Amino acid sequence: MTGDDSDRLLEGSVHTGEDPDELSLRPRFLREYIGQDKVKANLKVFLEAARKRREPLDHVLLFGPPGLGKTTLAHVIANEMEVGIRVTSGPVVEKAGDLAAILTNIQPGEVLFIDEIHRLPATVEEILYPAMEDFRLDLIVGQGPGARTVRIDIPRFTLVGATTRAGLLTPPLRARFGIVHRLDFYDEAALDVIVRRSAEILGIGIEPEGAREIARRSRGTPRVANRLLKRIRDFVEVEGGATISASAASRALARLEVDEHGFDEVDRRILRAVIERFRGGPVGLAALASSLGEDRGTLEDLYEPFLIQAGFLQRTPRGRVVTQKAYQLLGLPGSAGNEPGLFGSGEP
Repeated sequence: MTGDDSDRLLEGSVHTGEDPDELSLRPRFLREYIGQDKVKANLKVFLEAARKRREPLDHVLLFGPPGLGKTTLAHVIANEMEVGIRVTSGPVVEKAGDLAAILTNIQPGEVLFIDEIHRLPATVEEILYPAMEDFRLDLIVGQGPGARTVRIDIPRFTLVGATTRAGLLTPPLRARFGIVHRLDFYDEAALDVIVRRSAEILGIGIEPEGAREIARRSRGTPRVANRLLKRIRDFVEVEGGATISASAASRALARLEVDEHGFDEVDRRILRAVIERFRGGPVGLAALASSLGEDRGTLEDLYEPFLIQAGFLQRTPRGRVVTQKAYQLLGLPGSAGNEPGLFGSGEP
């Protein structure tokens, strides 16, 4: 481990690679956070109760598809509690000593945010249990007959875990979270507000129709909406424009190969592969990923949730099956009534 890596773990933060614009677009407080109304309403109560008791918020688990605001909510929680936040991720915390280094340096009441918490190694997870419940670390020092257990008390803190794969969390870890919330895809109205807010922060003019066009094609995801907004801004500025209109947004999105449903080339390849190579399904995820030359996790986390949400793909016990809407989208002859089990690999 290099010196830089060691410092990164001790500080409990990782370099996310996000550009400064993305960070600046994030709301800092719950009142600025748009969408997820049920989650916000509950968090508001829990935060207010914790502040009245003058104690840290209970541990929070946030799960749902990527780009819906899990990381943003972790920062919002820290800001609302007026405490610092330490950010890391499951793959970074490779050993029990890595987690111990973070927790022994944490300050009272601080938030520890672990992204991709389902990827924590089992040995690290075991250390996390007493830290979450009793705010202590039980570490084994030495090896063999001379090994002994050392107990270290740590300050009370709030763990915020985020995952796109809640099903991969072990039951003991999930049970230790007192607050569990799922984030759902956003509707167009909420995304429209997000786009207009982001445009104002970025200093780019946008017409109501332009904002709606971006919101409509953002896959129900704020991260996608902000990414598309910045790329459309690039096209408009290079063309010498000062405002994003509906026509300007449509032209830019066409060049980005984002259709009216928000689908890109990979989405269409997925649907076409299920129809043409697997006769509409069912097909197992591994077989589908292999046929496309894509990573299975990428398909499952980034593409499949929205295709299902939008009604173009279904998950069955035998595998993935496209719907009639997929045939219509691709301009292909409709299915003849696929029955589960006739085709595909059978692996869900």
